[in-house]
Amino acid sequence: MEDCLAKKMEITVSEAEKRTGRNAMNMQETYTAYLIETRAVEPQSEGPCAPVDSLWRRYSEFELLRNYLSVTYPHIVVPPLPEKRADFVWHKLSADNMDPDFVERRRIGLENFLLRVASHPVLCQDKIFYSFLTQEGGWKEMVNETGFQLKADSRLKALNATFRVKNPDKRFTELKHYSDELQSVISHLLRVRARVADRLYGVYKVHGNYGRVFSEWSAIEKEMGDGLQSAGHHMDVYAASIDDILEEEEHYADQLKEYLFYAEALRAVCRKHELMQYDLEMAAQDLTSKKQQCEELATGTVRTFSLKGMTSKLFGQETPEQREAKVKVLEEQIQEGEEQLKSKNLEGRDFVKSAWADIERFKEQKNHDLKEALISYAVMQISMCKKGIQVWTNAKECFSKM
Repeated sequence: MEDCLAKKMEITVSEAEKRTGRNAMNMQETYTAYLIETRAVEPQSEGPCAPVDSLWRRYSEFELLRNYLSVTYPHIVVPPLPEKRADFVWHKLSADNMDPDFVERRRIGLENFLLRVASHPVLCQDKIFYSFLTQEGGWKEMVNETGFQLKADSRLKALNATFRVKNPDKRFTELKHYSDELQSVISHLLRVRARVADRLYGVYKVHGNYGRVFSEWSAIEKEMGDGLQSAGHHMDVYAASIDDILEEEEHYADQLKEYLFYAEALRAVCRKHELMQYDLEMAAQDLTSKKQQCEELATGTVRTFSLKGMTSKLFGQETPEQREAKVKVLEEQIQEGEEQLKSKNLEGRDFVKSAWADIERFKEQKNHDLKEALISYAVMQISMCKKGIQVWTNAKECFSKM
């Protein structure tokens, strides 16, 4: 971890800017660009090749970077991007992806994504990631030159592997179920939190009504006027504080959303393992079939109900020379198949070893982050309740002095 990029470079997404331009279809569009600023922790001598210390990137460019990382490092639980459009919002929160508050939260999320990647022991060393941070132009060409899109597995292929793998790895099957449950639980928690936020907003605004009533009442009471006016002021201040409280709550909701999206990253690793296992099983099946064919040709025994047997009955037996030629071809194919099977076995073992090491790293990170976020959320709720008690204590004192 001492060699990770986050230790050598300060990375911030410091600003978001609304822009208008032309898309690939030559149609005008409005989008948001984000300013990435980087600074070496240790001063470097300035020169003609010194890296750019600030540049602008669109959300779609962050998406391209993450897609590249996911395909290039299939054994890694790649950090997710923040949501493109707001989900699980309470009624006063805008779902518009151009809303300033949403853009600000997404800016924080994009910075967190870059810091996650820069802190990862493997991803931080990727040259294209470094180019994304430091080169204004040319990095997209570098991505396309890797041919990562050709390496990307289709969803149909992944689905086929899921249903046709005969010997799935129990650990990855359990991990897949865990990721589904994690996504389900966090989704439910975020929906509940949005409903609670709506109700909480209503409760606080009721205090604003108290404040207005006390202020109006104070105008017609000579002896009790000052006390009622003071009590109304406390109520108004309390009612106005809800906007800041719910904005702070949204910060904790975003931390939960990150792990909602991490669930899909976990499933992506499981899908890749299923594909590898499926390819391995197909290679083993093909090798067994070729060995059987070779044995049949060498011994002259052909299964009655096989295609080979039916062909022999219809068109006669092959000559020894023909059989010998076919045996030779099959022996070469068997040798190639054995080498291929050996290679796939080694590749599979390496994948499992690397993937499981990264999954353990992810679990440790997840436990730490979620524990910290939930404790902070609880502390915030306690503090909020204490302020409510204090408001009514102050109002009681105002009433007592009347």
